[in-house]
Amino acid sequence: MPPNDELIKTQSADTNLLLRLQRITTNYASYLQQFYARNPGLASASYSDQRAALMADACGWADFWSVALTKLGYTATDVIANAEPMQKAWVRENGKADTSSEWIYEIVTAQVESFAPDVLFVNDYVTFTADFLRHLRSRCPAIRLVLGWCGAPYQDPSVFTEYDVVLSNVPVLVEDFTSRGHRCYLINHAFDARILSRLGPSGSVIDFSFIGTIWKDKNFHNNREQLLLDLIAQTNLQIFTDLFKPALRRRLDTKLKGSLYDSSQLLLNLGVPRSAVAKLPVLGKTLQWGERPASNQSLDERLARIAQPPIFGVEMFRQLRDSKISLNTHIDLSSSHASNMRLYEATGVGTCLLTDWKPNLPELFDVESEVVTYRNASECIEKVRYLLDHEQERQRIATAGQQRTLREHTFDNRAEQLDDLIRSTLMAK
Repeated sequence: MPPNDELIKTQSADTNLLLRLQRITTNYASYLQQFYARNPGLASASYSDQRAALMADACGWADFWSVALTKLGYTATDVIANAEPMQKAWVRENGKADTSSEWIYEIVTAQVESFAPDVLFVNDYVTFTADFLRHLRSRCPAIRLVLGWCGAPYQDPSVFTEYDVVLSNVPVLVEDFTSRGHRCYLINHAFDARILSRLGPSGSVIDFSFIGTIWKDKNFHNNREQLLLDLIAQTNLQIFTDLFKPALRRRLDTKLKGSLYDSSQLLLNLGVPRSAVAKLPVLGKTLQWGERPASNQSLDERLARIAQPPIFGVEMFRQLRDSKISLNTHIDLSSSHASNMRLYEATGVGTCLLTDWKPNLPELFDVESEVVTYRNASECIEKVRYLLDHEQERQRIATAGQQRTLREHTFDNRAEQLDDLIRSTLMAK
């Protein structure tokens, strides 16, 4: 058979191949604490029962990708690596040895070996380092493709060299990774319509809400903080955010990392060869960061006084639905593109989304008829007041936005895009 016919045959086989995909990730520690506190006794339940409850709560991506890809013929699963009670239940049920202080990595390794994925999908680029991904490849030769997700600023670029493909929802990051020689593609966030059946009856409706993080660091949420300060002075904005223990933990983390970075730079300044510093445990890794990690600055006390505790998962979606208007404001990094999850989460549950204007927003929604936009704080305040005074118009916009999301911005839509990307990449390898 001629060589080109052989290639066509191979490509056809790859196109029809039934693939196994495993996604490894982590959840916010504050969310996991809330989740297990709300579900007493669950921590001692079976792995499958804990997993079912966790996925039903719909935090982050939950099982959204795996369910959508299963509809396309994949065998797909998700690992929430830092859900300790659930992960250790898996160890007990699978006859694995007791784990050490490195239990997250030991259990994930065992789960990847057991599942033997063709495609590994990684969307925590901090926890799962380049060294760990190389370890997984060595332990699981079934892995043919590693996908990685990045949707926020990063400190350590080394991990991205271990991804065959980098995925991002932020065009600026796509340009950044492409310029660094990575194969990188834009995939927008999405909504899972199954959430709608989990929300239950409406509760107490509030006029105007913001649900999200406020992290003051380079390229994060500095503009967001100033906007919120302007809004709370002139509107009844209710804020749900994580300002407490996780923020303290992040400050301690960045302080430690800064000290490590300073130590490695001191050794270089003292004349120690860079190659020697690079071989040192922990310190060597700091040479790949490019700059000293910045620390989270103190948040304005006016926000801290009125902020309500963070909400996640179904509780978050329920509060979005029970808000007449939901505020969206993008991370500083994405200054020129509408790109975040809230675009689809808020419209998906049927609230009226008030979002910062970006040039690409008309590609996603009909501006002012499916979502409402603002360009500055004063315009935002003006539109909040207008929408609250024109209930029928607000409801009409909310309904139109939800219809658009359920039609074009679901995980089923995105899974088709991801499937094409996976198969074309495998054919090219």
